[in-house]
Amino acid sequence: MTKTVNHWIGGKTVEGASGTYGPVTDPATGAVTTQVAFANVEEVDAAVAAAREAYATWGQSSLAQRTTVLFKFRALLDANRDAIAELITAEHGKVHSDALGEVARGLEIVDLACGINVQLKGELSTQVASRVDVASLRQPLGVVAGITPFNFPAMVPMWMFPLAIACGNTFVLKPSEKDPSASMKIAELLSEAGLPDGVFNVVHGDKVAVDRLLEHPDVAAVSFVGSTPIARYIHTTASANGKRVQALGGAKNHMLVLPDADLDAAADAAVSAAYGSAGERCMAISAVVAVGAIGDELVAKIRERAEKIKIGPGDDPASEMGPLITAAHRDKVASYVTGAAAQGSEVVLDGTGYTVEGYENGHWIGLSLLDKVPTSADAYRDEIFGPVLCVLRVESYDEGLALINASPFGNGTAIFTRDGGAARRFQLEVEAGMVGVNVPIPVPVGYHSFGGWKDSLFGDHHIYGNDGTHFYTRGKVVTTRWPDPSEGPTGVDLGFPRNH
Repeated sequence: MTKTVNHWIGGKTVEGASGTYGPVTDPATGAVTTQVAFANVEEVDAAVAAAREAYATWGQSSLAQRTTVLFKFRALLDANRDAIAELITAEHGKVHSDALGEVARGLEIVDLACGINVQLKGELSTQVASRVDVASLRQPLGVVAGITPFNFPAMVPMWMFPLAIACGNTFVLKPSEKDPSASMKIAELLSEAGLPDGVFNVVHGDKVAVDRLLEHPDVAAVSFVGSTPIARYIHTTASANGKRVQALGGAKNHMLVLPDADLDAAADAAVSAAYGSAGERCMAISAVVAVGAIGDELVAKIRERAEKIKIGPGDDPASEMGPLITAAHRDKVASYVTGAAAQGSEVVLDGTGYTVEGYENGHWIGLSLLDKVPTSADAYRDEIFGPVLCVLRVESYDEGLALINASPFGNGTAIFTRDGGAARRFQLEVEAGMVGVNVPIPVPVGYHSFGGWKDSLFGDHHIYGNDGTHFYTRGKVVTTRWPDPSEGPTGVDLGFPRNH
């Protein structure tokens, strides 16, 4: 019998009532293993109502109470790393070590949330005028929502809800319907940690559930990670409904390799960053920009390494890369490779015919490497979100920088060089939100914020770090004057308030 994933509302599992379900497959076999209930408007409303009711007390709770729960949750999350990673592998397909790494990066934000008392400290200025003090403080928003993608079903939700609830908000999560089980396990662990019912809720579904969250009058803010077209839609729709929005979109991350770079290190980095997690991550390097005469040697080194990568089921310890999430996505990724030569690229590696013995129905694709890719090619212009690496050739640093800055995306980028001056110029001149210097995937640690520029981010706040705390709170300034007991009334003064 097919397993069913239901909703988590008000501190317990709630069976889906819409009668609509979506399939969840094992990417390694192609078999449908689970069905997930899709929420209707009434079910989303029930989750928001539970969150609103819980906010009445959680929003007034002490920092000590909130962090006590989060410390317990962190311990439970740490103890259940393997169990969560197994759920991720079963539904997403990534190898177990990669799934464990995802949980570890999510734990960083839980760590940050456990120390939220430092982030929420206010400011006080005394005696700004005679016996006048001014204090700044931050307060929670209320009910907030998170809409998260399939590629990191545990990590990306943990980029959102730990800070949100630590700040005193309550949370409604709409995870990807393609791999929903990790979010339910997280909900159970939060409940076990003592989180009051209704503070964290999970509703599964499609556009019906998303649109209701975007328009619901009791949802104060929406966080989103996904593709650029949907990020733009989330931002436009939620903003039109008066909500605060952070919507992180897609990417086309470039890695600029200068002639003085350590080419072995650059090739290692390119293969790791392009093909890790089967390329299904917004921080993957998908375009290597080779400067000058090093292009041929660099491509040869990348090919040599790529041909050795072991592809197989995520639960096989020997596998270094797993399948793609769905057959439809696999076919779309493959189309960029099969059409590459006709658009002017040189196909160095073609992974489109790859299969794994015994798992022939899985969503497999091998590693593909395209060289001398023109900027007009679809493989360069689009976010492929798969194991396809494009190499572009330029003659100078300036030409490479101009090429990168011409991209509509500005998520992450990297430079490989031994020249400190060139690296310094690059980090100041490149138009991207996250920059790596000899670091191919410059994902910031938890106490710095994650976010891109241009079409990679819609909204004013990056995610987690200080930006995350600011996003989930709003500022208030209190000006106080207490009369001295020895003074009488000062009388009416209709003039502008004096600061002297």
